[in-house]
Amino acid sequence: MNVVVVESPAKAKTINKYLGSGYTVLASFGHVRDLPAKDGSVLPDEDFEMKWEVDTASNKRLKDITEALKGADSLILATDPDREGEAISWHVLEVLTKKKALKDKKVSRVVFNAITKKSVLDAMANPREIDTPLVDAYLARRALDYLVGFNLSPVLWRKLPGARSAGRVQSVALRLVCDRESEIERFNSEEYWQISADLKTPRGDGFTARLTSHDGEKMTKMSVTNGDLAGNIKDMLEGASFVTDSVEAKPTKRNPSPPFTTSTLQQAASSKLGFNASRTMQVAQKLYEGIDIGGETVGLITYMRTDGVQMAPEAIEEARAAISARFGARYCPEKPRLYTTKAKNAQEAHEAIRPTGFERAPDDVKRYLDSDQLKLYDLIWKRATASQMASAEIERTTVDITASKDGKTAGLRATGSVVRFDGFIAAYTDAKEDGEQSDGDDDDARLPEINAQEALAKEKINATQHFTEPPPRFSEASLIKKMEELGIGRPSTYASTLATLRDREYVTIENRRLTPEPKGRLVIAFLENFFNRYVEFGFTADLEEKLDRISAGELAWKDVLREFWTEFHQHIDDTKDLRVTQVLDALNEALAPLVFPVREDGSNPRICPTCGTGNLSLKLGKYGAFVGCSNYPDCSFTRQLSNDQNAEGDAALSNEPKDLGKDPYTEEPITLRTGRFGPYVQRGEGKEAKRASLPKGWAVDTIDHEKALALLSLPRDVGQHPESGKMISAGLGRYGPFVLHDGTYGNLESVEDVFSIGLNRAVTVIAEKVAKGPGRGRGTPAALKALGDHPDGGPVTVRDGKYGPYVNWAKINATLPKDKVPTEVTLEEALEMIAAKAAASGKKTKAPAKKAAKPKAKAKPKAKAKKPAAAKAKKD
Repeated sequence: MNVVVVESPAKAKTINKYLGSGYTVLASFGHVRDLPAKDGSVLPDEDFEMKWEVDTASNKRLKDITEALKGADSLILATDPDREGEAISWHVLEVLTKKKALKDKKVSRVVFNAITKKSVLDAMANPREIDTPLVDAYLARRALDYLVGFNLSPVLWRKLPGARSAGRVQSVALRLVCDRESEIERFNSEEYWQISADLKTPRGDGFTARLTSHDGEKMTKMSVTNGDLAGNIKDMLEGASFVTDSVEAKPTKRNPSPPFTTSTLQQAASSKLGFNASRTMQVAQKLYEGIDIGGETVGLITYMRTDGVQMAPEAIEEARAAISARFGARYCPEKPRLYTTKAKNAQEAHEAIRPTGFERAPDDVKRYLDSDQLKLYDLIWKRATASQMASAEIERTTVDITASKDGKTAGLRATGSVVRFDGFIAAYTDAKEDGEQSDGDDDDARLPEINAQEALAKEKINATQHFTEPPPRFSEASLIKKMEELGIGRPSTYASTLATLRDREYVTIENRRLTPEPKGRLVIAFLENFFNRYVEFGFTADLEEKLDRISAGELAWKDVLREFWTEFHQHIDDTKDLRVTQVLDALNEALAPLVFPVREDGSNPRICPTCGTGNLSLKLGKYGAFVGCSNYPDCSFTRQLSNDQNAEGDAALSNEPKDLGKDPYTEEPITLRTGRFGPYVQRGEGKEAKRASLPKGWAVDTIDHEKALALLSLPRDVGQHPESGKMISAGLGRYGPFVLHDGTYGNLESVEDVFSIGLNRAVTVIAEKVAKGPGRGRGTPAALKALGDHPDGGPVTVRDGKYGPYVNWAKINATLPKDKVPTEVTLEEALEMIAAKAAASGKKTKAPAKKAAKPKAKAKPKAKAKKPAAAKAKKD
């Protein structure tokens, strides 16, 4: 009997079928131990000793492995073929060795790049030992991340309240996002005009040509900078005669791109499918681990965390055979295509991402896949297939034209292309990268027949005004591409880095664009001013290169740690004497466009709008940074930091209330004010005054007496429910506008609905909410999906709760990750989350047993003592 250890239960089940009864395949569920999230887990003064901790759930899995080994002949470690996979195998081996569970048993390491029977059996026939340099690189990376996080984050907490954390790669990625935002703020738009002519050939075929020269002067995109010049050129062209000077047709070839790496897959899935990085990796993981196809579980793609672009020779031959069969012999080039990566610091130990079988076209397996799986598999299959196909043959045509009038001349050019042979385009075309901007080239347009030296008829002259635009904000795809170009991070870290930035609320994503939040910009401004070296792109990339050299056995991992720690620790010590005023002065300058937005009236944005004499500056409070006046406490002006350019106008209210009138019933004054958390309306004075924040999207200058009364009247009674007779109310809450009936909340589409919704519509909204199960309220949320029974008994379900979807078993609730689709959670994933939650909370993962009724003891007469108020309150 042989014991095989893999990461996931899904892989364990599939591989056990391949290997047969002589093997027991068990899952480690990822890492079995980690550094505790507390001081002292890495000890630089003790030669970087690392103290590992095994959690409760992992202890159970290691116990199962230990039990299985008692009657086994060997242990085979078959975790993933990357640095993390090697580390998991090493951790399992270390723990089992300390437990003395191995004795004289043979231990081997096997790796496979795909979960197919052939790949697994080939790996079993070629075992090896643990790759020590790869483990050393993991230890160095883990120690570095810990040392940076647990030494730099406390500095942030002390000097910059409200900041959450800093990280070795995370902070550099955030800097990229913040630097782009600063570029956008500094950008000055410039006017330019584009001039073109709609022309016709003698045969009546129309086409468009663009201006390239005027009066002997070459015209570029920015040459015509005002309407007057554009008008003069247009007037000249309106009366000009047009003659073709030359027609040149050049054949060109377009070559296919290589198969996907992790980063290019994430970029393409974002551009073509709208998937974020986490969603892409979750779907790819399922395709890799195996899909049930006609009763057999097969991994459909190779390992998806890779920076290699080459395919195995046998895969190339298989792809070429599939190309000839599906597209024809002309589509298969004479020789196989070979690729090398251009990414900095790439490790080409792994294959590119490809189908495990090119004969399984997307149409052949679509009935076995869900929508997301089919979309991603289709993308991977087509890209890998196209990578071995013939080049596309394209004829590009350039037509130069002369316009003449009264001795003045202008040059125009028309360009177009025709695909003479589609080649790889028959399988896959690259989308324009997300964020790239077109200069208006017409290279892809098809031109009619145009001959040299023939006269052309003018149809229309176009002069269009344009303005240069700032560089676009990063999308997840374009940020990953930039990180890869700079050598920052690795395939296994891109998705988690982006998720961390979102979870820390350092960035927000709107319309697939990353916008830095004020707290994110504050963190980066602080680090750039006081820890600049550690957010430099070059420094981070050099450190990644050293980690790669450790993997190759060229550097000792502790030498790299010592070199880093000596300087880093000194830098941390130097900040102990750093004064808050120094921090604020630096941040005021670094973030001037954010802290002091330009005012419409042109006045000095650094002068307090309330007192007129104080200077505005960043201030640090318990909940983070805000803008305040230097004349405090005499002047109480405050304003939140905001990306909204109108924030200064909103803040102009200061804490000087704006009188809006009186409440018609109570005669109390109603005022418009602003505080640290934004503008609000207030009725009355003192602690008993009622307040209501302005909803998102409501501008301060639109608030009048009527709107203030409406806000202060919330929640608003809509009417009695026709069935229960209980009141339905409408209001604004933490999660936006809602209607409420008997503990059930229904979301409304807009703030205006709160004030206008009628009884019939409110009843419908409540009914729809009840039908799909409450997300808020006092009742138990309805199950979105039943996953099956827990091994210890009791159903495991996915539910939608007040704080989002979660998995439930007995009394244990485990929140789903933000990017996890609730209806796609598997039982195996749910069991892992439940076990982790139970370990973290100290709960036992046992189904609640029914308590037997205890026999009632005969009560003894006893004088009643008055319970203390606290005890009574606790009981209630």
